[in-house]
Amino acid sequence: MRSNTTVLGNRRRTLRFAAAALTVAAGLSLTACGNGDSGNDASAKDSSPASSSSSSSSSEGGSTAGDAKAGSGEDTTAEAAENGATKTSTKVTFCKTEDLAIDAVDAAPDETEGRIDITMINRGSTTCSATGFAGVDIKDADHTTSPIERGPAQPRVTTLKPGDAAVFNLAYTIDTTGNSLASPTDILVTPPNETHTVTLDWPAAAGDIKGAYTDVQVYPTHTTK
Repeated sequence: MRSNTTVLGNRRRTLRFAAAALTVAAGLSLTACGNGDSGNDASAKDSSPASSSSSSSSSEGGSTAGDAKAGSGEDTTAEAAENGATKTSTKVTFCKTEDLAIDAVDAAPDETEGRIDITMINRGSTTCSATGFAGVDIKDADHTTSPIERGPAQPRVTTLKPGDAAVFNLAYTIDTTGNSLASPTDILVTPPNETHTVTLDWPAAAGDIKGAYTDVQVYPTHTTK
């Protein structure tokens, strides 16, 4: 009997030790699981600010890029303004009528082609531009005036230093029948881009105009050099 009691006691102690071991093991397992969740929570909490910070950085980066573009625009504007100022400072103004000595001569190359050369000499003290078409009207003996049409030609740059001359031409067909209805007495000239007009005598040696004044054409200025 004592032997059986002893054996039973030993078994009970063994079971208690085993149960205690299982309890400890379970506690350790739960603790480990708790630490794992805590680690995940910490990781999640850490990742959220990082993501927010990343979004903030991205937003700030876009703002910075926008500022850079704005800066580039200002630089471009400043450069354009500087270039504009340079161009303005070197711009050549148009010749004024009062600074030009103007004269008209017959320059017909033959008996059928009428041509009158009108010369403008820069008598001013600064360089000026006479580029373009002059305004021309022809006054008839009956005191009427007729505007002259432009010929089919493109203007050429005509810059005149003091003393330089520019020329433009009136062209028409000469009437050799002696029955011309045009009796020109004066040529009214307004230099390109001007409003003041000078009156010149129609060259006495010029041939008669065939047709009407609408058949006469004026061509753009060019330099004599």
